[in-house]
Amino acid sequence: MRNLLSLVLMTVAVPASGQPLVSPEVHADGRITFRLRAPNAKEVLVRCEGTSASAMQKDEQGVWSVTTEPMPPDIYAYSFSVDGLRMIDLANPLLKYNLLSTDSQVHVPGPATLAWEVGDVPRGVVHRHSYRSAIIGLDRPFMVYTPPGYDPTGEKKYPVLYLLHGFSDAEDAWTSVGRANVILDNLIAQDKAKPMLVVMPLGYGNTEVIAGGWAGLRNMAVWRDSNEKFRDALLGEVIPLVEKTYRVSTDRDSRAIAGLSMGGTQSLMTGLNALDRFAWIGAFSSGGLDTDFDRRYPAVDASLNTRLRLLWISCGREDGLLGVNQKLVDWLTSKGVTPTWVQTDGGHSFRVWRRNLIEFTSLLFQDQR
Repeated sequence: MRNLLSLVLMTVAVPASGQPLVSPEVHADGRITFRLRAPNAKEVLVRCEGTSASAMQKDEQGVWSVTTEPMPPDIYAYSFSVDGLRMIDLANPLLKYNLLSTDSQVHVPGPATLAWEVGDVPRGVVHRHSYRSAIIGLDRPFMVYTPPGYDPTGEKKYPVLYLLHGFSDAEDAWTSVGRANVILDNLIAQDKAKPMLVVMPLGYGNTEVIAGGWAGLRNMAVWRDSNEKFRDALLGEVIPLVEKTYRVSTDRDSRAIAGLSMGGTQSLMTGLNALDRFAWIGAFSSGGLDTDFDRRYPAVDASLNTRLRLLWISCGREDGLLGVNQKLVDWLTSKGVTPTWVQTDGGHSFRVWRRNLIEFTSLLFQDQR
């Protein structure tokens, strides 16, 4: 512990020049320079999405650095490895917060045509709520995005997207990392998406599933209990509370559910078993899928093609979950169902899921005024 504390103190120390350490530094051509002060370290690597792990070089002041090749405009997660110890970049306040493995983030800015870039358009509001769940037995947070022009005293009622996060994330992941609010603001301003509310709840139905760390994914009893209790709380508590608090439409044609990874599995489990509640379902890189699809989705048959307005399934081509998602699509096809199946470049990353959200929300509620 003493050695770890010394390493941290060395990392945040001001260089001998007296100037604050700048890391990351994004250059005009998209190259990124990462820096870390660790004079006593033997080896420092940086692991950044979109590129292979890079060895850093130490200068005479004990500052390690490396500069990447030009990177396409995007938001990248990264971390340092200091003599095998994984660390965030303490010179960088932009974090990809996570319940199990927080990373740093670096933004390579791009043109305003990229929907996650903040532009000069009307902005919606992100609200934070908390309630006591009788089903889960804990206080549960959720966040609600209201679009520009939303008037709580007005007559207009809005459709709702229930947007679910992945395992190890929290309820704010879709805004703090996924930039869902920025994306919706931009798409609405460009008339590419209908004004809608987006509800983002915490996605765990028990504490054991996340307290067990990544091993929680391997305990099937805990995993299923968490997902089932979350589904019950969403249907029985969160949706009624949202519909009591906000001016939203309450018919199934005005209600969508979608999510990433764990949230994709929860969206399928909830939506395909509550077809009277949802007409739009999206599943991005679904993780933790039970492949006994007949048992999990007994209501699925060819009638889904007319009962659902949209069943949208996606996965990155470099994602280890591509195979099981393809298996789901094949099973749906065998049932006479024709889902929208989208494969994109990339792995299990918000770089994929931001693009999924842009495409999916552009399709929602388009025939509604």
